[in-house]
Amino acid sequence: MTDVRRSVSIVVPVYNEEESLRPLHAEITAALGRTPAVADYEIILVDDGSRDRSVEVCRELHAADPAHVRVIVLRRNFGQTAAMAAGFDAARHEVIVPMDADLQNDPADIGLLLAKLDEGYDVVSGWRANRQDKALSRKLPSMIANRLIGWITGVRIHDYGCTLKAYTRGVTEHMNFYGELHRFLPALASWAGARVTEIPVNHRSRQFGASKYGIGRTIRVILDLITVKFLMSYSTKPMQVFGKWGAVSLGIGFFAGLMTVYDKLFYHLSVNRNGWALVCLLFFLMGMQFISMGLLGEISIRTYYESQKKTIYTVREKIGTE
Repeated sequence: MTDVRRSVSIVVPVYNEEESLRPLHAEITAALGRTPAVADYEIILVDDGSRDRSVEVCRELHAADPAHVRVIVLRRNFGQTAAMAAGFDAARHEVIVPMDADLQNDPADIGLLLAKLDEGYDVVSGWRANRQDKALSRKLPSMIANRLIGWITGVRIHDYGCTLKAYTRGVTEHMNFYGELHRFLPALASWAGARVTEIPVNHRSRQFGASKYGIGRTIRVILDLITVKFLMSYSTKPMQVFGKWGAVSLGIGFFAGLMTVYDKLFYHLSVNRNGWALVCLLFFLMGMQFISMGLLGEISIRTYYESQKKTIYTVREKIGTE
């Protein structure tokens, strides 16, 4: 490990966390102050349409610590990925460390992430080895999801859902955020050639408020996982995926045709009365059309945003970001 001093941007998406923000700021300030590897830092608080006093507290923190605290207020609740994208876009330093605002991530672990970067890695992911969440509703689904993500993407880390990670700017400059894709950034970074690793980090029980995670987000994550697999495997060669399914469809159609002929020759069943093959083929083709439309839509929306240089969020106010 080398004695490298780095400037760090801490990105904190905020949604209804008014009680957590002051102690979080105090903990981050204390942790970075006693980390020799940190040459300079900024804390970017991105309010994602909070309905409590989170924005007011963010303003107060900036007023009390204008040298380090910057605030971005989004016009509405765009979601965690969009809030993180806004923070990454505004970050000015060479290392970006996202973390949750609910005090479950421990700022004391930031120094460990930076030390691991010094070993030559581009992305260091936190692993909540002793996770302080409910077993059935949070830990078990997370374990299954992480194994599924690792199997599909080929990038096997224990905890994709842990927000606490460290990215070098060279990696983040080439990343684009959509849907719930922020949790897949290590896999996307690895696909782009980055060196990715993980370290165990502390995880604490929630002190204030309620969790924002629900079954709806789980469904969105699964759908985004399909998108990630497509982007990692077929984004530059879509014919390989569509061609394979086209061949399968033709095979099923050929088999259905043989069955229709068989029924006609041996059972004298009229073609217009032999509906099972037609129904099977129809529903299969309908399903594949929907999947194809979804994947093509993903490509189209990325082309739209990137060619127009548009973001997936709109900002109402920036404080201390000039």
